[in-house]
Amino acid sequence: MSIAVTIRERRSIRQFNDKPIATELLLQLLNDAVWAPNHGLREPWRFIAAERMEAKARLVDLMMESMSHLKRLKLMPGKMKQMMSQHYSKTPAFLIVVMKADKDAHKQEEDFAAVSCLIQNFQLLAWEQGIGMVWSTLECIHSPIFCEGLGVKPGERIVGILHMGYYDKIPKAKTRTPAEKKLTVL
Repeated sequence: MSIAVTIRERRSIRQFNDKPIATELLLQLLNDAVWAPNHGLREPWRFIAAERMEAKARLVDLMMESMSHLKRLKLMPGKMKQMMSQHYSKTPAFLIVVMKADKDAHKQEEDFAAVSCLIQNFQLLAWEQGIGMVWSTLECIHSPIFCEGLGVKPGERIVGILHMGYYDKIPKAKTRTPAEKKLTVL
């Protein structure tokens, strides 16, 4: 499959079958994804995987605790936790992508871009292996409760949570605006 075809055919997947992702395959995909461009070869990324049921339950508990101030959770915390628990227990694996924070705003932007490139590499590589995912940036990724509970160190931040698994159904493609409508030539 060509890179262009992989890019065009990849979809965000939110429903997974129960086939587990082998840790060896996860590592293989990450070892290829780390070839993302990154300024000065700073390699500003780190990964936390949650595959076991206990780890996924802990993820839900940390999310609920860190987002308890949100109105939608205050109105129906039990229902929301039940929905989240069902989704998280049915998702084979989660990969939390962490980056080093930098006080220099320019380096911070470069590093965030590099980590975003790594995540896109990872998504495309996984897609070729029949693994789908969705890149989540829920409010909890900014919460000290959530970050500390996952072992995110001071001086680090979460860029996203990747919900991953094998899938049975591919959503239909949504149209994209042609580049010609977004291009300005000087």
